Amino acid sequence: MIVHPASATPPTPMYCDYLVQILTARVYDVAQETPLEYAPNLSRRLNNKLLLKREDMQSVFSFKLRGAYNKMVNLPPDLLKQGVIAASAGNHAQGVALSASRLGTQAIIVMPVTTPQVKVDAVKARGGHVVLHGNTYDDAYAYARQLEAEKGLTFIHPFDDPDVIAGQGTIGMEILRQYQQPIHAIFVAIGGGGLIAGIAAYVKRLRPEIKIIGVEPVDADAMSQSLKAGKRVRLSQVGLFADGVAVREVGEETFHLCQQYVDEIILVDTDDTCAAIKDVFEDTRSILEPAGALAIAAAKAYAEREQIEGQTLVAVACGANMNFDRLRFVAERAELGERREAIFAVTIPEERGSLRKFCECIGDRNLTEFNYRIASAQEAHIFVGLQIQNRADAVKMGETFKGCGFQTLDLTDDELTKLHLRHMVGGHSPLAEHELLYRFEFPERPGALMKFVGSMSPNWNISMFHYRNNGADYGKIVVGIQVPPQEMTEWQAFLDTLGYQYWDENQNPAYKLFLG
Repeated sequence: MIVHPASATPPTPMYCDYLVQILTARVYDVAQETPLEYAPNLSRRLNNKLLLKREDMQSVFSFKLRGAYNKMVNLPPDLLKQGVIAASAGNHAQGVALSASRLGTQAIIVMPVTTPQVKVDAVKARGGHVVLHGNTYDDAYAYARQLEAEKGLTFIHPFDDPDVIAGQGTIGMEILRQYQQPIHAIFVAIGGGGLIAGIAAYVKRLRPEIKIIGVEPVDADAMSQSLKAGKRVRLSQVGLFADGVAVREVGEETFHLCQQYVDEIILVDTDDTCAAIKDVFEDTRSILEPAGALAIAAAKAYAEREQIEGQTLVAVACGANMNFDRLRFVAERAELGERREAIFAVTIPEERGSLRKFCECIGDRNLTEFNYRIASAQEAHIFVGLQIQNRADAVKMGETFKGCGFQTLDLTDDELTKLHLRHMVGGHSPLAEHELLYRFEFPERPGALMKFVGSMSPNWNISMFHYRNNGADYGKIVVGIQVPPQEMTEWQAFLDTLGYQYWDENQNPAYKLFLG
């Protein structure tokens, strides 16, 4: 049994012999045994054999139909006949809808009103009756439980149910059957925990030497925080990029199983996830959704961290329900995730020969971006992007600039820079007195920006604003607002009641250089 530092005696999970449950799971009426596919390019780069478990090849383009069908097919006939209900913004919804269609019953799927139309249409195409309610998954979930009681339906939980967990666990069964040689580790994305709980419960019973490594986004790490705390932790907010795993609180049963069987959890950021999407595309010509690529991103990070070679790593490619419009954003950030681009702010003297000297420092490197702005009679600021080989190459380039006598900031990992500043034309403004700079994230739907603007005091003036549609289910803006010092309490109250996630960027050095 794996013992986590903060939880030496994990609670006993509800009794269930998951080995038997998984071996007898009814999933193959709707699911296929997906291939365990060798990834040649990634394997070569990692100096290890990387195998992709291609759950993106299911008919609903994710693993979710396994658990949904196994739960529903095991319902008593009278309950199944009355119909089922679920809350979901994506993959689980499609799995429930398809399963209900195959079993000859009705499925009501409650989805947030912010759900992209493409996902709503996909559920309807598979026979589900869609009810749009609320702005978040939590709103949809609460309404689904209300309808469950009112209409006498059976709720199909997306992860915290033994039958659902067992259905997902058939993936672990297939992996061990398909590859009977030694496996060093299996990497699995975590949202609510149903997928990793099922895989881990099976694999650890039969091959306990195989490491089970969970993966979460850095901004949606409910399981990681829960394991450290020794109890389930509910996040106040979650990042929305990897929407398939954007869960604020993991399941009770899945948490207990992860306490028992999961060796560690690796956190990955947006850039690493985008790079993994590109990696899989180059190996398979398939495009994973962000949640579906988490396991690949973690396998890369783990191999680099542990400096292992010649081992077999398995990554579960768990979904491919990608919005086409999001690909632009993924392509941009993949270069950063692969450490193929570095971004710098360089200050040079405003004198003859300075720009030539700067260009000589760059040498024959390829430029990806170049912006020059005079700052005063004494100096100028340059915003420059460069192609690099790896992160160490970026550090070396920064040292080269400093060696040339230029004040240099490495902005490669700065979110304000990557999301907004590189797309903006600005500079210092003598009119922007008492300016505050904040980033906000909000649902990408009609009225969201108006809610933001309409909620502000008329005494506050917007001095800067940048928004760029990146094709995601959420929008990101940066705003400069002039707030008199005596109204800071009112400003903080506005932030607390707005309901959008925000970041204070007033001390960001890139802002001070180029915009402040």
